[in-house]
Amino acid sequence: MNSNRTTSASWSVFAPLTVAALGLGCGTAHAKITEIVIEQRQSPAFEGAHFGDAGQYEVLKGRAFGELDPSLPQNAIITDIELAPKNERGMVEYEATFQITKPLDMGQASGLMWHDVPNRGGRITIEEAERAFGDIGLSSGWQGDNSGRTAPAENNDYVVVPVAKNPDGSAISGPVLGRIMNASGPDSQRIFIHSNPLPYRPASLDTSLATLVSRRSETMDGQVEGEEALASSDWAFAKCDAENPFPGIPDSSEICLKNGFDPQLLYQIVFTAEDPPVLGIGFAAFRDLASFLKYETADAMGNPNPLQGAVAQVISRGRSQSGNFIRQFLHQGFNQDEAGRRVHDGAWPIVAGRRLALNFRFAVPDGVLKLYEPGIEGTQSWGPSEDLVRGLPAAGILDRCTATETCPRIIEHFGAAEMWGMKISLAFVGSSTDEDIPLPENVRRYYIASTEHGGGPGGFTTELLPPPACPSIGWGEGLLPNNPMPQEATFAAIRHHFRQWVLNNTPPPASIYPNLADGTLADAVKETLGYPSLPGVPSHAPTGFINPVIDYDFGPDFNYSDGTGVMGLLPPTIKRVLPMKAPVVDSDGNELGGVPVVLREVPLGTYLGWNITASGFHAGKPCNYAGGFVPFATTREERLATGDTRLSLEERYGDHTGFVNAVRNAVYMVQASGFLLPEDGDRILREAQESDILR
Repeated sequence: MNSNRTTSASWSVFAPLTVAALGLGCGTAHAKITEIVIEQRQSPAFEGAHFGDAGQYEVLKGRAFGELDPSLPQNAIITDIELAPKNERGMVEYEATFQITKPLDMGQASGLMWHDVPNRGGRITIEEAERAFGDIGLSSGWQGDNSGRTAPAENNDYVVVPVAKNPDGSAISGPVLGRIMNASGPDSQRIFIHSNPLPYRPASLDTSLATLVSRRSETMDGQVEGEEALASSDWAFAKCDAENPFPGIPDSSEICLKNGFDPQLLYQIVFTAEDPPVLGIGFAAFRDLASFLKYETADAMGNPNPLQGAVAQVISRGRSQSGNFIRQFLHQGFNQDEAGRRVHDGAWPIVAGRRLALNFRFAVPDGVLKLYEPGIEGTQSWGPSEDLVRGLPAAGILDRCTATETCPRIIEHFGAAEMWGMKISLAFVGSSTDEDIPLPENVRRYYIASTEHGGGPGGFTTELLPPPACPSIGWGEGLLPNNPMPQEATFAAIRHHFRQWVLNNTPPPASIYPNLADGTLADAVKETLGYPSLPGVPSHAPTGFINPVIDYDFGPDFNYSDGTGVMGLLPPTIKRVLPMKAPVVDSDGNELGGVPVVLREVPLGTYLGWNITASGFHAGKPCNYAGGFVPFATTREERLATGDTRLSLEERYGDHTGFVNAVRNAVYMVQASGFLLPEDGDRILREAQESDILR
């Protein structure tokens, strides 16, 4: 099963290591990794660089072949696993790619492995700072609906999963929904989910078996105007352009319109697809490879564990979609392997506002909670909370791992974009929004106020960033400059605390986040939150700018508590729209209730977790989950000329020396709080000293 291709001159292909070569005996592979194949090795990696006391590193790439017992409780939660093909042992098979980054001298390994969750297939290599610690990195595949579009790309990870079939062997079918926006002209268009093509195709190219409608307008809470159905004779599943006009060349991945696309309209299609991949297996594949590398000596074929004996602790980590994966992974009990052991000792969902929509039939894990996209059903809180509004049983994400004593220690961090665009307040106050939900003892929550999704570049400058492209293909561009408020220095401090917590049992700082009890969380209305009127921003903003939680009816075969089962009703019926909370702001419009950040303490303007779409179908509405920035005037005269109520830079800091002194004081304060490492504090102070602020 070895690959015979090399990817660069620095890579060598070699046969899998043998047990005899290392003098190891075959262990029992409880994690059900039947074979692990190392296909490529770069040794040394990173151009031979040395990292701290750990020295040089090497990188291994390969595939893991596994099988699952569908009768075990740890696997039975996987939708359609009972309908997947089975081998002669009654097991369901899968294949997952991986990359391991490890010290050449394993005697220098720290004992900690970071298990990174690839985002939409993008393979992850641990950072230089982590290599300096001697940490091990593992990136492994989990997303099965993108295996066709990422394989065999050199730097992608994916999982290959089986297709579910009816007991008689016939194809399983079901509805799929897709959307096209801001398209114009006669050329055909592909249907995208966020940033990737829709993974499913119609079972038939007969347009009378599908429904295509156009819409003149819609709101985030599902209010629709100007919806019209297109006659089946006026469109085709086809590729068309100037050389191949309507009806074009038949193609199940594109839509061609007889009269072309109108950029003022949104187009929504529902068609019937066949052969759903059993995507929930991605959770088990992620679980079992980590478990194998942590616990086992060799696979079932006798190939040795390349990390045997070197992994004492494992922290899973994922950003955005990948962090949502971690939340659902834990909720559905996958941190317990088939032998009943805890897999990850720590879990770090980063800028992740919900549970991933992966484990149901024809799932769409690439979605980002736009209208009709699932992922916010059921509990979003770590500890148990009631959901009387939606009529769901009291539950928490950690219920299953608590029952099996396999919960990890958890740190989550996110910012304003997750509050405004990713519906995270549901995890803070639940569907009733009238009471703070307590955090369990093994969870820390850090809110990085006034930051966009993942944070901005930071720095001190009067030069504005360009407006962002609104996240999601075809959405448009933002009206306001991008938000520079950073998260990376906070990230580095949190990583330091997490390593100490997992390796040395040293508790990290207490959770810091906006809440109802101290008045830093309130209704998402401009006046209630205390927003000032901002130059260049509509007077009503941000009222109506928060992405609300919508209670959908996907049909009776969908499990709303777990996010599993079958969606039979698309588009779903909207049963109700839930109220939302957001952080209260100061007189500048910057959020309260978050961990201290130097630029937040010494601001140069108002840093927003939302932006405004400049043009197109969503013009004047939120720019999906992008952030924005409104700078302060330099002088009092400038701000008075525009009616700006926020003090100017000159009024705040006096001159450049006053500004630098303010930054110095903020650096000391943030370091004392535990959220800034000394080396980052020194860098930030240098940036302030070298900046053009009030020179």
